[in-house]
Amino acid sequence: MAEIGDIHRFAGPAQLSSWAGLTPRHRASDTKVHRGRITKQGSALLRWACVEAVQRCRTDTPMRRLHDRITDRRGTAARNVAKTAAARKLLTYVYYALRDGEVRALAQQAA
Repeated sequence: MAEIGDIHRFAGPAQLSSWAGLTPRHRASDTKVHRGRITKQGSALLRWACVEAVQRCRTDTPMRRLHDRITDRRGTAARNVAKTAAARKLLTYVYYALRDGEVRALAQQAA
């Protein structure tokens, strides 16, 4: 929360993820689109914290299930891709938790 500051300066979770540098680079020209590696622009500390949180989470959490699902689909060579995707999802949950005081998506999964 100290690194993010006022959550209301971001229009949505996509802007927060972009600010943290967890979104893929996007280059487009006419009809060709190339999506590259993550941009790493923005807060390195926040990006590090999100990835570490995903790596250290237990196996029965939504973040770990997402990580494992991506790893199973793309193979073990894509573990870093899975970590980044789960970190981006975690940052989405953080956005809603800071904005609303609760994460409704997690509450629905628990019920």
